[in-house]
Amino acid sequence: MPSVPSSRSTDRTDPPASSGAGWSGIAKFLHWAVAVLIGAQWVLGLLAVNWRLSPTKLDLFVWHKSTGMLVLTLVAIRLAWRATHPPPPWPSNMPRWERIAAGVTHGLLYAVMIAMPLSGWVVSSAAGVPFSIYWRIPLPSIVAPDRHLAEVAAGVHFGLGVALVALLVLHVGAALRHHYVKRDDVLVRMLPWRKTSR
Repeated sequence: MPSVPSSRSTDRTDPPASSGAGWSGIAKFLHWAVAVLIGAQWVLGLLAVNWRLSPTKLDLFVWHKSTGMLVLTLVAIRLAWRATHPPPPWPSNMPRWERIAAGVTHGLLYAVMIAMPLSGWVVSSAAGVPFSIYWRIPLPSIVAPDRHLAEVAAGVHFGLGVALVALLVLHVGAALRHHYVKRDDVLVRMLPWRKTSR
């Protein structure tokens, strides 16, 4: 007697396949540390720009620039870690176009997270303003003082900030879509409280 195919093979209510693996603790730490610092950067940057001219305004700029250098360092470490520790696989049922889109978005995020502090470094150097990271580590100038270059670099820095916001909205929106619409583990596996074997 021929067997009857299981209805589960075509049941669209089944949960999507998961990747079965998560990110390492170090990868999660770097991800969330950078995320928190970027949020702090926006607050510090807005406060520094809009604060009245005073010692506090100068201190806010030092905090902003210093945190930017910290972000640059952490992103560099994260890229080095990523190069030696492959990320967990995507869910098996994730379409190819989504994988490509995710790769492009992540690549642009890394590029902007590196370009932003570098452009800020150019602004500070071109403006001829001496600067020490957190008042402790002198940061060398990477360009000669040049008022026009400082203005151009400041515009680039602002534009990169706008691009970063757009990319983060896209990144967060995609993660929420995976969690609430597709109901897979793409978001969950990056949560700091989830234990993983990777």
